Amino acid sequence: MKDLELQDTLGPEALDQLFLEARSQNGWRDTPVDDATLEQLYDLVKMGPTSANCSPARFVFIRTAEGKEKLAPALSKSNVDKTMTAPVTVLVCHDMEFYEKLPELFPHGDAKSWFTGSPALIEETAMRNGSLAGGYLIMAARALGLDCGPLSGFEADKVEEAFLAGTTWKVNFICNIGYGDPDKVWGRLPRLSFDDACVMV
Repeated sequence: MKDLELQDTLGPEALDQLFLEARSQNGWRDTPVDDATLEQLYDLVKMGPTSANCSPARFVFIRTAEGKEKLAPALSKSNVDKTMTAPVTVLVCHDMEFYEKLPELFPHGDAKSWFTGSPALIEETAMRNGSLAGGYLIMAARALGLDCGPLSGFEADKVEEAFLAGTTWKVNFICNIGYGDPDKVWGRLPRLSFDDACVMV
């Protein structure tokens, strides 16, 4: 049997764009993000792996002045301006009834039954896999030439009342996306070394 070829490593330019030179943004250029780009963004995000393909992540793309006005009262003071000026603000959410889609998404077995009567497992699975998808969102946005500004300074109950009432969705975090203003980026903060953060077993 022929040995499978290993995938090529991404070049330094791609690694810079995705990781090494990418920065969390605090200010934005006045450049819109069109519908086609947002659809392409989701089409990349949805391909990221989740357990049993459960795909609990849901996204609310806030683009209008009216939407931003609804969101503003839920934000911490330091996050208001950067969010109001972002071309798009994404509510990264997860659906607490994600398991209803499992007969379609995971037809290999009765995966829906795994969650019947197990609210703790539902919460754990939705949060873990929804958070994974939030990470995919950031990396996919960067791959498409967009900048990101993820944030957690907000009141979840106010966000959910304003945008998610009547649904089974819960907000995880918020991510501004668009084209960042390099003049408003803070200096790079330090990161932990391999020895500080990793153990080899």
